[in-house]
Amino acid sequence: MKKILIVDDEQDIVESLKFVLENYNYTCYCAYNGEDGLKLAREIAPDLIILDVMMPRINGYKISRLLKFDAKYKNIPILMVTARSQEEDKLIGEETGADEYITKPFDLDEVVKIVQKYLETESN
Repeated sequence: MKKILIVDDEQDIVESLKFVLENYNYTCYCAYNGEDGLKLAREIAPDLIILDVMMPRINGYKISRLLKFDAKYKNIPILMVTARSQEEDKLIGEETGADEYITKPFDLDEVVKIVQKYLETESN
């Protein structure tokens, strides 16, 4: 089963994503701040990470950069989910290695489609 790490400081968003993704037979791990998210990412090496940008301790941009510049984790797709919808925010997301940039509020079905795009096409 594919492992997805969800990192967001808004518990309702984490729970909604977890609920929907588990219905598609993904195993979900959750963290509610950047520090725990980064630690968990390094522990479990998930197949995909859904990452909020604005979080306590370490923001999503920094987590993305730390993982994408580490040979061990650089191939993990990162979907940034954020309320920040400015073009410059998207550019920072791209620069730090995010594979997708999804703005809140988002459609859960849309997120599932994006997750499937990354996880169903890789050869494992």
